This record gives sequence, C-alpha cells and structure tokens, in this order.
Amino acid sequence: MTRSCGRMRRGAATAVAVGVLVVPVAGGSAFGAPAFAGPTVATEPPSPTPTDSSTGDVRALTPDVTRQLDVAVRQVMRQANVPGVTVGLWTPDKGNYVRSFGVADKSTGLRMSPDLYVRIGSETKTFTVTALLELVDEGKVGLDDPIGQYVSGVPNGERITLRELAGMRSGLFNYSEDPEFFKALTSDPQRPFTPQQLLDYAFKHPVLFPPGKEFSYCNTNLILLGLVVEKAGGEPLQDFIKKNVLTPAGMRHTVFPTDAAFPTPHAQGYTDQTADGKVADTADWNPSWGWAAGAMISDLNDLRTWAPTVATGVLPDGTTLISPATQKQRLTTAPTTIPGAGYGLGIFNVQGWIGHNGSLPGYESLTIYLPSAKATLVVLLNTDIDYKGAEPSTVFGETITKIVSPQHIFNLPAQPAAH
Repeated sequence: MTRSCGRMRRGAATAVAVGVLVVPVAGGSAFGAPAFAGPTVATEPPSPTPTDSSTGDVRALTPDVTRQLDVAVRQVMRQANVPGVTVGLWTPDKGNYVRSFGVADKSTGLRMSPDLYVRIGSETKTFTVTALLELVDEGKVGLDDPIGQYVSGVPNGERITLRELAGMRSGLFNYSEDPEFFKALTSDPQRPFTPQQLLDYAFKHPVLFPPGKEFSYCNTNLILLGLVVEKAGGEPLQDFIKKNVLTPAGMRHTVFPTDAAFPTPHAQGYTDQTADGKVADTADWNPSWGWAAGAMISDLNDLRTWAPTVATGVLPDGTTLISPATQKQRLTTAPTTIPGAGYGLGIFNVQGWIGHNGSLPGYESLTIYLPSAKATLVVLLNTDIDYKGAEPSTVFGETITKIVSPQHIFNLPAQPAAH
C-alpha cells in the first residue's frame, strides 16, 4: 500500500506517491520514445459478451469499452511519460482485454509485449506472506508468536507478533527510508545486500510506535518474515516459495532471484532514483535489497494466475493452497490511514479490489482481483518515475477501473508515508 517496495528516501521532503489523480489533458511522449504505434495484442480465446455493458460489478468488454480503454491507457502513458505498459483484464463472462503499448527498450525500440518478464517489487510480499501462512497451517509457526522467538536483536522483538509484521503494524523503522541505505544502493546498484544488512539500517532507528497501535507500511517487516519462513521451513526462502507456492500454482515464469540475473525476454526499466537524479536503465540492478519485500520477477500470465489464487487461497485446479480459516485471517483488512483501503496480512483491499501493487527502481506492477465479478486486472510497466505525486501504476489502475468497474475504483490517495 503506501509506496510499494521501491521508492527509497532521498531526504526528508520525499513523499509517497500512490494515489488519486485526475488526469489532465495530454502531455508529451515518454523519454523520447517513439510515438505510440498500435498496441500489441495477445491472442485470447473468445469470451461471451452480454449485450448490456453496464450491468454488474464489471462492464462487458464490448468494442466500445475496449476503445475507451485503448484511448485512456495511451493518454496516461503520454501524460506520465511511461515508455511501455501491458494491461490484462480477464472476466469469466464479459470478455477479456490484453494489450501492450509503447516500447520495452528505448535504445532498441523493442515493443512492449505481454510475454516479457518484469520485476514486480512489493508484490513479492504476497508470496512471502503466503509461505508464512502455509507454515501456520502446518502448525510450524503461529501468527501471534513474537518475532523474537525466531530472530534475535529486533527492537520490541518480544512484543511484536508475526501478525503485526504482516499487517504493517509493527512500529519498526523502514530500512528503505534510511539515507545511508539510499546512498549505498545508488552509489553501486549492482551490489548485493544481505537480510541482516537491511535490518541493520532499520534497527539503528528508534521504533515509531508500540506494536499494533498504528498502520505504517514497512519493508523491514517482510525481511523479518522471510527469515521466519527460512527458519521454520528449513530451506532458503526462494526454494520454499518455489516448491510450496509457485509450483502448485503452475507459475513457471515467476522467479525469486538471488542475484541480478533477469530471464529473457524482459523489459528494460527506467528510474530517477539515482545518485544524481538522472534517469537510468535498471534491468541489471541487483534486487537483493528488496529480498522478501520486493525481489521477485514474473510475467503477465503468471500474475493472471496469482491474482485469484492469493485473493481466495484456492489454486487453479480447485485445491486449497491456504486453509479457509487462515485465508479469512489474511483478508481481515483493518482500517489504514488511507480512506477506502484496508490492509490485511500482506494484501490490501481497495474498494473491493484485493491484491497488491509493486515498485522497484525501473518497474511497477499492479495485480488485483475483484471477487464479486471474479475479474482480474494486471498492469505492468517499465518505469517507476512518479507523475504529479502518484505512482504511474496507480494512475493506470484508477483510470482503467473508472471505465470497467465504476462502482469499484482502485484509488489509493497520495499521502506522506513509508516508501
């Protein structure tokens, strides 16, 4: 919620950028990228389209609605200077919409396409927490266990529970807001970080509030939960997630990297989170600084699978990934400081859309599911540069849902909070 994994602190004036944004009339093209040629369209099986396009929680994706989406996505791209974006919207009975616009690589002109890998930033949190909840179901950990039972040296470690970590209510300082961390990362983006190094940046700061008292989005929480999964699961986090989450879900194009390696084909990423503030290419940046909070890589079709899986706890084959009782706890979304949005255990609910956003330098993503319509929306883009104080993925999410689900608009207001 708030700013997802990727926005680091560059000084006290830095603010979060997620939010409601009324998109004004058109601006310039993206970073000198070529003008928007036609969209790249993925092959989709035909879906029945009801005649009435306005009934229900999601409108039927008629030719007219599809044209509205095409125009709106292009407009946001021009205004927010987004080089390339892929949008996937799937419904069981009102049609599908899968389009890619713009370029994946400005230097080569490679077109954005639905088959490209991207870094998914804080969507990683949904996988880490899913792994934790599997261990809860197995009786190996308890959500109300104190983190000090698993990791030593945590401020308030005997009072902060795993539930409070997953729900962003620990009171711990967010390491990615530490100025020395930002300097270390941007001075050498290829350098690796260990989980302990990340915690060291956080733990030198005093706690912000007593456990459970407030909501404060914090990547430190997920680093700790990743260590819990490793200890209770008995293997490295990436191996546990692959074996117990990705493989059962059939997600063959989602990986938890241990270095800067990036599967091909992938989009180039563009960020201004640099030492000099200039826009840089980021595909070869090492994502280890995000680890359990934000290091993972995926593609459109795998995230299409993940959206209903994480929102329901049920695998594509109908079997259970997370028990109904534990899944109910995950989806208990206590109020946050953000109107209309609740945050559960590593997952949010914004106006009925359940899922998570993600941001890592150069990349943003949004993977959400609307249970009332069994609709899935995935947005992937190759920049994280804010547009008028808003994350571009949020601008796309709001713009798209205004058209297709006007009673359920994905609108995360901008506000000062953790990055």
